[in-house]
Amino acid sequence: MEAIQTRDKFNEVINSEKPVIVKFFADWCPDCKRMDMFIGDILEDYNQYSWYELNSDEVEGIAAEHEVMGIPSLLIFQNGEKLAHQHSAYTKTPEEVREFLQQQLG
Repeated sequence: MEAIQTRDKFNEVINSEKPVIVKFFADWCPDCKRMDMFIGDILEDYNQYSWYELNSDEVEGIAAEHEVMGIPSLLIFQNGEKLAHQHSAYTKTPEEVREFLQQQLG
């Protein structure tokens, strides 16, 4: 998963013609660390998509602009538009994350 460290990089990533998945997280977040323990298998299953992560404490303003109220959150973007958003309350298990991706991406 490639890190997004600037607003310019974020804008470049989300303007992809193919769907991209962005994980919003923070270093202090225990649920984010829990997600990191299971996300690897999911990345392999959905490796036809580009995955990115954005530390919401390091790149300020982007989380608020995209209504990320809790972390970790997964957002899917394409052509600069947010297509889907899985809020932190529903990203606690691999099953929840897989269900979200299956619904949104097939």
